[in-house]
Amino acid sequence: MLRWAILFFIVAIIAAVFGFGGIAAEAEGIAKILLVIFLILAVVALIFGRKGPSVP
Repeated sequence: MLRWAILFFIVAIIAAVFGFGGIAAEAEGIAKILLVIFLILAVVALIFGRKGPSVP
């Protein structure tokens, strides 16, 4: 998901350079949403992901 966010940020930058403001704004918005989702999932994975070794 982080790759998609980076890809959309790159598309936004390229679109802005060539003067496509609407496309750049939409790509930037999608990238922000994907980045927030990635960060939320990363925090959840850190909290609930790996437990310590089980003691018999």
